[in-house]
Amino acid sequence: VVNRHWPTKDLLVRDAIGRVSDSFPLTDPDTGALREDTIGLLEQLNGAFTMFAAAMTAQLAAYFEETETTPADLRASLIDERWTLIESVTQRAVERGQIDGTKLTPRITRLPYDLLRHQALMDMKPMPSQDIQEIVDTIYLPLIT
Repeated sequence: VVNRHWPTKDLLVRDAIGRVSDSFPLTDPDTGALREDTIGLLEQLNGAFTMFAAAMTAQLAAYFEETETTPADLRASLIDERWTLIESVTQRAVERGQIDGTKLTPRITRLPYDLLRHQALMDMKPMPSQDIQEIVDTIYLPLIT
């Protein structure tokens, strides 16, 4: 028992990260176009949260070893609300006929966000806006239209 609020270190870490993550709320861009909505979400994530995520991943090596979990396990436990927003953006695009819903898989839906996270972790700085647009225009949209 870590203390009366968190019976395990795992719960303490997840709660602490969740609280910091909550300080970077995402708003639904809902521009009427998938390209602009996706770029809007990526730009929001590209701010301070990417730096936080990069720093936290490096600091959590001992946590992952001790709990026998991975960064993906931690992400899955923290992403529910953000994932709902991402799904909402893509579902609206399907309903508007902007994309082919049969081409959407969870992996393809996650792809632009995974690429943003990867670059933030590798570069330890926010991604330039032109890189975000390149991901959306040359990788993501061609896969789903």
